[in-house]
Amino acid sequence: MPPAARRPAARGAGARSASVIPQISWRAPQPAPIVLVSGPEDVCAERAIAGIRDFLRAEDASLEVSDLRADDYTSGSLLTLTSPSLFGEPRLVRVGGVEKCSDAFLTEALSYLENPQEGATVVLRHTGASVRGKKLLDAIRSGTGGGVEIACPAVKRDSDRFDFAAGEFQAAHKKIAPVALRALVGAFADDLTELAAACQQLIADVPGDISEQVVERYYGGRVETSAFTVADTAIAGRYGDALVALRHALASGADPVPLVAAIASKLRTMARVAGIRESSASLAARLGMKDWQVDRARRDLTGWNETSLGMAIQAAARADAEVKGASRDPIFAVERLVTVIATRAPFGA
Repeated sequence: MPPAARRPAARGAGARSASVIPQISWRAPQPAPIVLVSGPEDVCAERAIAGIRDFLRAEDASLEVSDLRADDYTSGSLLTLTSPSLFGEPRLVRVGGVEKCSDAFLTEALSYLENPQEGATVVLRHTGASVRGKKLLDAIRSGTGGGVEIACPAVKRDSDRFDFAAGEFQAAHKKIAPVALRALVGAFADDLTELAAACQQLIADVPGDISEQVVERYYGGRVETSAFTVADTAIAGRYGDALVALRHALASGADPVPLVAAIASKLRTMARVAGIRESSASLAARLGMKDWQVDRARRDLTGWNETSLGMAIQAAARADAEVKGASRDPIFAVERLVTVIATRAPFGA
């Protein structure tokens, strides 16, 4: 491989202050003698590692790919797999379980950093689940071995999932309507692997832009999508549609708890932006939200006032307690909540 192709990328803005090596996005991985793939998000880590393999294979189809486990390590394996073969093919060694590495691996990996093999790329996967291997991480991040780091932090918040899904479509140069993206993220709120697969399916199957109707056709049966449909129609004051959506969700096996949670989440967002005269971008930055969330909440506030919104929030708190055990009939509790919100009826009705 030419030296220029092996040179690590420039240090990114997201680099850790304690690290002097380049920080590279998992969406645009580049090889280096040592590549540390850190963090708990396996979906992103797998993409990064596969991207490095594809990068190297595109440069030389004779690439030799080997796998090691740092927690079940046989002494000498790292040096054996990285050493040049008779014909000098490039080598990629993927090492998993570094957060549980054995003493033998730790010793040999630290030694390897001092003299990486020419033509070899070693990818070290550390989930961050333990401090095991910290000495090795510190050595890599100090610049020993000429490495780069690809951070894969956990994707937990709705805004993180939204950014992840938006990145999938941006990377594929595919347009998706904001409301469609929101529905898709809501449909797979608990599983990033499934969300990634859903994004890739839509990218592969849909020839044009992706609309809300397309997402509904593909994934309308998901419980979380049904929950947000109930919330949207109730808050919009469409009582009949809200009841139909609720009954469809319940008939499809939806649990009242996430249904109430979806409604309560939207009400809280509405309350946070109500009455604030500030640009969407500025308010979103101050509240830790996205521009589209602020814009949507402001649209949702049409027809609401301080009294009715306060009443709805109280009703949601009551329903939340009831569906979590304070009532013998959680279905009635969520039906009453939908009625209170969609009709703007008094809280005690």
